[in-house]
Amino acid sequence: MGTAENGAATWKSDLVLALLVALLAFAVDAWAGFGQLTDAGGDNDNLLRLVEVRDLLAGQGWFDLHQYRMGLEGGFVMHWSRLVDAPIAAIALAASALTGSRPLGEDVAQVLWPSLLFWATLFFTARAARSFGGGGAVLPAILVGAAGYYFIGIYDPGALDHHNIQLMLTMASLALLLEAPARRWAAMLSGFCAALTLAVGMETVPYVATIGVCVALLFVADPAGERMIAQDFGLGFAGVAALVFVTTVSPSAWGAAQCDAFSVVQFLVAAIAGVGLAAIASVEPAAGSWGRRLGSLAALGVVLGVVVAVLFPQCLSAPYGSLDPRLKELWLDHVDEAQSLFTLLVRDPARVAARYATPLVAIILMALRLRRGGWRRQDSLVAALLAVAFVVGVWQVRGTTFSIAFAVVPLSAWIAKWRARAETSSSLGMALRLAAVWLVSMNPVWTGVAAAASVALEKDKPVADGGTTDKTCEKKATFAPLGAMADTTVLTISNLGAPVVVYSGHRVFAGPYHRNVAGNLLALDAFLGSADDARAIVEAHRVGLVAICPGNVETLILTRKAPQGFLAGLLRGSVPDWLEPVSETKGSPIELYRVKQAS
Repeated sequence: MGTAENGAATWKSDLVLALLVALLAFAVDAWAGFGQLTDAGGDNDNLLRLVEVRDLLAGQGWFDLHQYRMGLEGGFVMHWSRLVDAPIAAIALAASALTGSRPLGEDVAQVLWPSLLFWATLFFTARAARSFGGGGAVLPAILVGAAGYYFIGIYDPGALDHHNIQLMLTMASLALLLEAPARRWAAMLSGFCAALTLAVGMETVPYVATIGVCVALLFVADPAGERMIAQDFGLGFAGVAALVFVTTVSPSAWGAAQCDAFSVVQFLVAAIAGVGLAAIASVEPAAGSWGRRLGSLAALGVVLGVVVAVLFPQCLSAPYGSLDPRLKELWLDHVDEAQSLFTLLVRDPARVAARYATPLVAIILMALRLRRGGWRRQDSLVAALLAVAFVVGVWQVRGTTFSIAFAVVPLSAWIAKWRARAETSSSLGMALRLAAVWLVSMNPVWTGVAAAASVALEKDKPVADGGTTDKTCEKKATFAPLGAMADTTVLTISNLGAPVVVYSGHRVFAGPYHRNVAGNLLALDAFLGSADDARAIVEAHRVGLVAICPGNVETLILTRKAPQGFLAGLLRGSVPDWLEPVSETKGSPIELYRVKQAS
């Protein structure tokens, strides 16, 4: 009884401590005026998620994931999950009912949702750190984690994209699995969270697979201690995968394979893997010896491989392997979060420290722990996830969000160890060592170092004006003139697609989404071709406005690609006779041109 009571007490204390830090972050954002609500910083995903929520509240079907105001006529089907839309919509609906204002309700949802996720992520980080490094690691985990998560920006006001909930669910799955030997229900809940984070988006496949493999291998090594954990995790994982499949996939689409979204592919793999793991852990002939356990799990792996290779071979190719070469060259190769470590080393070397330093320090700590011996169950789980996330981050910088988070666990244990040493010694040297450990573990410190290095490397470049001019067209106010005009189809670059849709009633062709191939190619054809080519597209698709943002990086990329093209001509002031400039937008961040109606 005492152990259970102590466990409940630590849960409450960790929850309260995480809440206090989350409230502090909330207060800082409030003091700054929640500026991200009016300046999205170019994050199209947050804006388009808000559009999805609005469409759902306006009556668009639960299974209907079309984005009707982007792409060619009729729109295109997004690959995102309603599992994220639903809670945001619920908050917005409740807040609108309480305040009597739908816009205010939306603002409340945009602030409250990421704040709740920030709190939950901090809590599960603290739980993981407690299991890994003891009670002394909890405070460092919350402080180091809060600093890292806050400055990464995925929990900012307005952060409706799914990366924040994916990180929270993945950290929850890890924390619960670390606690599983002491808590009967933890392994099944860990399986729940692993299935949910997979259902939200395919970006977490590497981490979910790593967790599953770790559960299986721990069972091979220690059947007495891990049998029930493997069984419960497998059942929880398969059960939630089945529940998600029937509740988020239309019955008419149950047989349709989608590699980039939760569909029959992911459901079958999760069901076979989860049920298979639980069965192997439950049946004595399969679990009797380590050889049988390993052989049974290897057979399960072969079955999974055959299922995917035979039934869904298309999902074995590279994620963007079939993308049109023009979109790869002019869009994907310039997506910030899709860059590799090697690309960053060439293009933005200062940023490497901000994204890779703390995970690398944590990996070194884990290697030293392995070298000293005494390797534990907790070490295997944390090290595996940290290593996989680091490798993903080397491939694409987006993976560093997870590696920075996983690094908090060993880093907090490291700090706790030095804090314990400092308590027994009052020497200046010990205090300086402890301070150095804290600084090295704080990701914002490395971010600051990277920023300083960037300034030093670019000291000969012109300094930005630092004023309020929105040269890259990222602020809500910039789109006000467009929003005041009668709804029509707007020809603009993909970076402006989501802002136009969220800040107005217009529709657009282009948006930075890999499923919107036809719409993006049409916009490229118009902007890169001649004025006559653009006119043919405008007339064929009943375009009413052309919107350009001279300072946006995509505009610069397209004009360099086609210096004699339609877009480059507009930037030079060469306006074809079928367009008329909207005079009040001349010189504004967004310059508008009306399409003259044929007489």
